[in-house]
Amino acid sequence: MKYVSIESVEPGQYLGKTVYSSNGTVMLSAGVQLTVFMINTLNRIGVTMLYIQDPDFDDVEPEDILSDATKLVVIQEMNDAFSAIRSGKDWSTKKVNVSVDRILEDVMNGKETLVQLTDIRTADNAQYVHAVNVCLMSTLIGINMGLNYGQLKDLAIGALLHDIGKTGTADMAKQQDILKSHHTWSGFEILKNKREFSLMVAHVALQHHERVDGTGMPRSLTAEEIHLNARIVAVANTYDNLVNDFNGGRMLPHEACEKMMAMSGTVLDHKVLVEFTRIISVYPNGTAVKLSTKEAGVVVRQHRGLPGRPVVRMVKESGHDLDVKEIDLAQHTTIFIDAVMA
Repeated sequence: MKYVSIESVEPGQYLGKTVYSSNGTVMLSAGVQLTVFMINTLNRIGVTMLYIQDPDFDDVEPEDILSDATKLVVIQEMNDAFSAIRSGKDWSTKKVNVSVDRILEDVMNGKETLVQLTDIRTADNAQYVHAVNVCLMSTLIGINMGLNYGQLKDLAIGALLHDIGKTGTADMAKQQDILKSHHTWSGFEILKNKREFSLMVAHVALQHHERVDGTGMPRSLTAEEIHLNARIVAVANTYDNLVNDFNGGRMLPHEACEKMMAMSGTVLDHKVLVEFTRIISVYPNGTAVKLSTKEAGVVVRQHRGLPGRPVVRMVKESGHDLDVKEIDLAQHTTIFIDAVMA
């Protein structure tokens, strides 16, 4: 499969990865032949990237840490919880706990795999996919930083629900004063009363927009005043927002990583950033790239610990045959990726 921009998709191509709605139902199944109507519809509902089947790269698969079953269950539970909050109803912390247990189980089994955020997003599922991605990345960073299982679970719940303050009833919004108008306060108020959760979960919602230099929101906390869990979630949240901006400012993974490193010690915690760079795939499988040799190819495999040095496959026609060559950038240290091609 190849991972391509929606703008470069053509009618007649076959979808490589299923597109889901916010409640977990299938919108388009993998293997369907795309029509002009389908492509226009995907564009209209906010899809920016797709996996497309390609016979030259049939063996290329995104290395997902979370299973599709886990993702669907978690997204459905998030949809149910947020819908209940919007309606002013109670919501199940037990189901959230079960969802987080599933995430932790998948993460523990796949913690050596680099994160590739290639789930297909639409405008209606973006909030939930964002929450799952932030939870996934935060948990992996927490593992790298030596957190035990209980600490990881608190971190994972806080990460999954970090933006819960963006979902509130009209009455709740009216009750907020000017100081507490930021969604972090709303999230804190929602979560602090859920006694099934540690208070640390509520503080992640409150503090994940703080900055280590004290210029963040809502309380201008600095460095160690910000709980470690919130500093971890801040890094994961920043990355996912940069690579999946629905407002047109979307960055490629390597561009987002470079921007975040420039935030080290001011916006984001340096130690957390170092661990983040060890778990993220800068060039996800299926990404078309141009090398410093002027050759074009597709990323087909990753190296744990070397996110910027994947294996790239080049396929060229040679008479009636195909000339296939792979370059392992971990071995060919003088060759670099010059550009990512949409």
